[in-house]
Amino acid sequence: MAKILKSKIFWFFSPIWLIPLVMFILWFFAPKIVWNVVIIDKSSSSKDGNEHISLFWLLNQKRLTKTSSDFYKIDHDYFGFFPKDNEQFKIKGLERFSSNQLKQLSEDAVMTYFTDTYGIYKQEWYHKSVGETVGFGMLYGGLSKQDLEFLQLMKNKKKLVVAEFNTIGSPTTKENREKFESMFGMRWSGWTARFFDNLDTTVNLELPPWMIKNYNSTHSIKWNFKKSGIAFVHEENGQVVVLEDQNHLNNPIPFIESGELGQIKYGLPQEMKYPFWFDVIVPDTHMNEVVSQFVLKTNALGLAELKKYGIPRTFPAVIKAKSGFAPFYYFSGDFCDNPVQMNLSYFKGIDAFKFLFYNDNNPMERRSFFWEFYRPLMNQILDDASLLNVKSSVNSISTD
Repeated sequence: MAKILKSKIFWFFSPIWLIPLVMFILWFFAPKIVWNVVIIDKSSSSKDGNEHISLFWLLNQKRLTKTSSDFYKIDHDYFGFFPKDNEQFKIKGLERFSSNQLKQLSEDAVMTYFTDTYGIYKQEWYHKSVGETVGFGMLYGGLSKQDLEFLQLMKNKKKLVVAEFNTIGSPTTKENREKFESMFGMRWSGWTARFFDNLDTTVNLELPPWMIKNYNSTHSIKWNFKKSGIAFVHEENGQVVVLEDQNHLNNPIPFIESGELGQIKYGLPQEMKYPFWFDVIVPDTHMNEVVSQFVLKTNALGLAELKKYGIPRTFPAVIKAKSGFAPFYYFSGDFCDNPVQMNLSYFKGIDAFKFLFYNDNNPMERRSFFWEFYRPLMNQILDDASLLNVKSSVNSISTD
């Protein structure tokens, strides 16, 4: 009994318990920096801010604030779709802004980040009761003309623009997509893809039914995959291409590889797995350079299947504007959507313990992507932007 008591006393007074306390104190007393960022999220289906949580985590950790006293609130400080209780929602996007208001917003903002414009659909939002129909169609989504007008204003002022998948994919109109592509020097191929840890429809009940239907309608051999793999979907014709582990792939998981620029400047790992949604883009190399690229580990059969449909085996994952152009980054994946814990952002130096917060052996986990790839990448992007914006606007940005 005495030994147990001594052990408890030892752990209670052990210096190890002081570590998180010191980390919190260092974070708490670090200076706040007013950082007016316009965040666009048209796909936030929960108050947890699942589509933009990674960015808010980083803003909080770096103490980049909305005002001199207020931190950014994950369920409030963005433009887009706002979920409420009992299947209610509110839409507060840039579509309600006049040209003068958009101009003022671009004056007040230091940067903008488009996390997702895919939107919310009726059949996804409303929970149907037995015998009840809610219909199909979009509640809200797509890159709008006001979004484009604001982006052009930000570019003209040489302020930082960050966008990621899905900013210009469906349901954005072809006209608006082409305007974005021309504005920022890139082109979407029309292909979107994702890794699935099991392609067997009898096992993985979360496989999108429309994807299987489209595959069956365009292939003589019906969907009969049993292993893991990557599914590509083309927006215009609905064509579905599947690469299956062992049959087409030596390793079924897509990887992001970073060269000298990504590793040295942004602190990225040479190779990082990415098991979520991504798109295939083609950059204008006069305006942009590639920081990181997706690499598919195909065998000869898989490479032949890609060539048949004009899909490259390697394509950009992160591009950035070259020197002399307005600062711009595009992430070819749903990079901001990671299951991270906001409470960890209140501890300075928490990344030293990042190995405690994920299990890299699980092919579907995305926490490692946040800690090893997204956090160092966005951290450096924000640091670079802060050098160009020593003085932030005194006008705070309100979504109301």
